[in-house]
Amino acid sequence: MKKLQRINQDIKTGQFQQIYLLMGEEDYLRNQYKNRLKAALLGDGDQMNLNLFKGKEAVPQSIIDMAETMPFLAERRVIVLEDTGLLKSSQEMLAEYLKEPAATAFFIISEKEVDKRGKLYKAIRQKGYACEFGEQDENTLKKWIRQTVAKENKQMEERALALFLNKTGTDMSGIRTELEKLLCYCMDKDVISMADVEDMTTERITNRIFDMIRAVAERKQKQALDLYYDLLALKEPPMRILALLARQFQMLLLVKGLVEKGHDSRYIGEKAGLQPFIAKKYMEQARSFQSRMLKKAVEECVQAEEDVKTGKLNDIISIELLIIKFSSLQMER
Repeated sequence: MKKLQRINQDIKTGQFQQIYLLMGEEDYLRNQYKNRLKAALLGDGDQMNLNLFKGKEAVPQSIIDMAETMPFLAERRVIVLEDTGLLKSSQEMLAEYLKEPAATAFFIISEKEVDKRGKLYKAIRQKGYACEFGEQDENTLKKWIRQTVAKENKQMEERALALFLNKTGTDMSGIRTELEKLLCYCMDKDVISMADVEDMTTERITNRIFDMIRAVAERKQKQALDLYYDLLALKEPPMRILALLARQFQMLLLVKGLVEKGHDSRYIGEKAGLQPFIAKKYMEQARSFQSRMLKKAVEECVQAEEDVKTGKLNDIISIELLIIKFSSLQMER
C-alpha cells in the first residue's frame, strides 16, 4: 500500500507530519501503525510528553490546552486521540486549531469511523496525512500469514492456509490470535497441515451462524438446532445470535438481488463490503433461497426481537422457534 509506504518512509527519515489520521475498519493495522508512530515521535521511551485522549474524555478544549503546553526537555509533545468519535461530528474549534497547531505538538488520531465531509477531517488533510486501513484482500492476508509462519521457520500447506482463512475470516487481530495458538501447537513441526488447523483453529461465530443457515436451507433441522445449542454452550448471548442471524439473512438478500442482476463476486463484494472470496460463499448459499423467503426470514427475526423485548417470548426459545419454522419449510432454489 502506497499510503503505508509513506508512513514507513516518514518513520525511517524522521521527517514527520504534524498530524497523522489512521482510520478504517482494520483495527490491527491501525494499532500497529499508531504504536510505531508514537515510538518514533517520542524516541527513547519518553512518556512525559505523551498525552492520550480516549473516548468521551477527548474534550476539544482540553486537547488544545495540552497541545499548547511546551514539551519537557524534548522536541515534541505527542497527543494521541483514540476512538473519540470526534471525526463523526462537527468540531469547529478543534478543526480551526489544527489548521495551525503549536509547532511542538504532534497528533496521532486513530478512528474507525470518519465523516470525510466534516471540517475536522478537511483540516487534518490540509495540515497532515490521512491513511485508511480497510479490510485486507485474500492475497494480502495469505502473504502476511506465510511471512509470519516463515519467521518461525515453518511452512503452511496451501489447503491448510485456505481452511485457516475460512475459519478466521479477514479480521487481522483474530487471525493473529489464532495463528499464535496454531504455531504453539505445531512447535515441533516444520509444516502446518489441514489437520493441525482443524484441531486448533477456533471458528468465528459468524461462520457457525452461516453453517446454521445452510442447515436451515437444507432442512436439516437437528443439525441447525445443534449448532444453535453449541453457540449457547460457548456462552454466546441469545440476542447476539439473533442479531447475527438477522444480519446474515439481510446479507444473503442483498447478495441474492445482485446475483439476479448478473454481477460477479468482485462487484458484489464491493457493494456488500465483503472480500470476493467471502462473497462467493454468500453467492453459493443465496442460491438455496428465494428472495421472498429471505425477506420473510428478516421480518421474522425483527418480530422475534420485538417479542423478546416485550416479554412475549423467552430469548432462547424465540430463536429455537425461528430455526424450527424455517427448517420445516421448502427452500426453493
